[in-house]
Amino acid sequence: MHSIITNGIEIMVQTHYYAQQSSPKEGHYFFVYEISITNKSDFTVQLLSRHWDIVDAFGKTRMVEGEGVIGETPVLEPGELFVYNSGCDFPTEIGKMSGYYVMRKLIDNSDFKVTIPEFLMVLPAKNN
Repeated sequence: MHSIITNGIEIMVQTHYYAQQSSPKEGHYFFVYEISITNKSDFTVQLLSRHWDIVDAFGKTRMVEGEGVIGETPVLEPGELFVYNSGCDFPTEIGKMSGYYVMRKLIDNSDFKVTIPEFLMVLPAKNN
């Protein structure tokens, strides 16, 4: 598990290889990740957008940006937790992701970035 706290917002990430949507013989590896966002600050925040840097083992980078996560822009009161699952495919057995969320402090409508820690996605057989 990977975690980091930025501006009072904790991001925790867990990953898993998803064999049901993978085709190794065709160079297609699918991974799922679960992200927990905990508001450890003293103010209410809203997640507005996300930015991902996705890199495969060949060094090819994809950038993904968009509003919210999984179609939501959650509001988190102090102490609240939001958890979601998503996935990513790679042409290689190993890949990594990192990025940030843009969040808004609702008390004064100021926006700030929250770091998403870099995390690896590795075919289980490669961990041996």
